[in-house]
Amino acid sequence: VLISKPRDIPAFVKELGRYRFSAITGVNTLFNALLNNPDFARLDFSALKISLGGGMAVQQAVADKWQRTTGRLLVEAYGLTETSPAVTINPLDLPEFNHSIGLPVPSTEVSIRDDDNVEQPLGTRGELCVRGPQVTSGYWNRPDDTQRALTPDGFLRTGDIAVMDEQGFVRIVDRKKDMILVSGFNVYPNEVEDVIASHPGVLEVAAVGVPDERSGEAVKVFIVRRDPALTEQEIIAHCRENLTGYKVPHRVEFRTELPKTNVGKILRRALRDSSA
Repeated sequence: VLISKPRDIPAFVKELGRYRFSAITGVNTLFNALLNNPDFARLDFSALKISLGGGMAVQQAVADKWQRTTGRLLVEAYGLTETSPAVTINPLDLPEFNHSIGLPVPSTEVSIRDDDNVEQPLGTRGELCVRGPQVTSGYWNRPDDTQRALTPDGFLRTGDIAVMDEQGFVRIVDRKKDMILVSGFNVYPNEVEDVIASHPGVLEVAAVGVPDERSGEAVKVFIVRRDPALTEQEIIAHCRENLTGYKVPHRVEFRTELPKTNVGKILRRALRDSSA
């Protein structure tokens, strides 16, 4: 079933109600929007076998609520246009949500590398690099972009910071370009967003870095309230309980909605530009 207007959530839910659907794919913001529609919980999930998230990090709060509502685990996968599009996927029989994008698909090599193209040990953060038969050999008539994107040994630099564990599961930390540098310390927006999304008064959240005279950059968060009475002080207190001090947002801005792409991914760049 192709949903032509996925942002029209009431119509989306109504259309789903016509089918005993067995699989659904989407991004975190879509799953969150469906869960916050009162009619969604009334659907028939008896045939549902696969719930697959990609495109952006699935937040723990969303994954937990999805499982409570549908009775099915929400698992993550990962891919890019340049990888046609699959790189990793989680086993569909996972016992619980694991914050991982899973294991490499067949015939696919994954390497975690630093800025000097040196492969990093297991458990160490670095840029996710990928090689396999589905990976592009370059960009058409763009030799400079091709040279930047591909390593000398044929791996594609994805631009995502990741870490791999001893079992081979890969976890995305965040987009390399979205990392916030606070007094020399790396802050990844996904971590801040995941903590804030766990607050019951929050509907949606995005974190970005903004210039700061003292620390170089500071964390600013944009929030769509679920609870109209939610205050900046509550958010800061919640973050202080769950984050290291330099990761706590210095600024909080409440909005009625967040800018998104056509598929529902939050546009952090637009939020950064609006704060410049």
